Amino acid sequence: MTEGNFVDYVKLHVASGNGGKGSAHLHREKYITKGGPDGGDGGRGGHVIIKANPNMWTLYHLKFKRHFKASHGGHGSKSRSTGADGDDVYVEVPLGTIVRDTETQEILYEIIEKDEEYIIATGGKGGRGNWHFKNSVNQTPRYAQPGIEGEEKDITLELKVLADVGLVGFPNAGKSTLLSVITAAKPKIADYEFTTLKPNLGIVAYRDFQTFVMADIPGIIEGAAEGKGIGHRFLRHIERNSTLLFLIPADADDIAAQYEILLDELRRYNPELLDKERLLAITKSDMLDEELETEIKAELEQKIKIPYLFISSVAQKGLTELKDALWQMLMVEK
Repeated sequence: MTEGNFVDYVKLHVASGNGGKGSAHLHREKYITKGGPDGGDGGRGGHVIIKANPNMWTLYHLKFKRHFKASHGGHGSKSRSTGADGDDVYVEVPLGTIVRDTETQEILYEIIEKDEEYIIATGGKGGRGNWHFKNSVNQTPRYAQPGIEGEEKDITLELKVLADVGLVGFPNAGKSTLLSVITAAKPKIADYEFTTLKPNLGIVAYRDFQTFVMADIPGIIEGAAEGKGIGHRFLRHIERNSTLLFLIPADADDIAAQYEILLDELRRYNPELLDKERLLAITKSDMLDEELETEIKAELEQKIKIPYLFISSVAQKGLTELKDALWQMLMVEK
């Protein structure tokens, strides 16, 4: 998936169908000139339904189709025949999608289960035919109910990436490089900040044909929780990851201080993010000799209370140990 095809935010206008009109028909046939009312009911208008599709990873298919309208119900007819129901319209979305009311910003639904369905705009009920209104006083009612109008509303769809492991780090920390080495994903890689502007997903192959999903998400900058840089658009995706892998390059001025800044941004955005499993990977560690690595370890032991390891995506250093550690954390989570 190319970066331009990753769409995680769209606004849609949806409209359900109107209910069909009830019929005011009076029964007539040969030798029966006054057969009484036999008008049928109108059909229900079509619903607009949000449906989960586990084979989708993005909202790109909705980028150029923003209006969804279901068909109207059919009108009732003679012999108490009920009109046909309007056809329902399905809006398929990937797992991890949040549906909001655009006007109120209220969260209506969260799509997290396979084949989950929710009616987002209910079709109008069909009107009742005149035979319902026959009674001892009025035996030939010449009226019927009109159908009820359908609903129209504006909704906003936000995708929060569903991945087992989310990569957290400052721009240029080596997240995209790691993803490209241990998965088949092909993220854009360059030596400047904000190379990654949209999340990239990759499937990590583990032992015995088991796999887990890793997400490379745009880098945090200080102030991301207040929306600086691409703040909220990045932090939204972190909420869905069960394990967070913090990446800090070995040549950082102060690894512990950078970790605390990253942690603080998550805390200010959503304190619940700190309840997730965390692992720290020191990237680009192929540039360290044994003496420097020992010094960094001693410093981290004092200042950081989570497990850490040294890796190098380019030199293939520590990647097996990294996958083992992540797998164990994921198994504990489950």
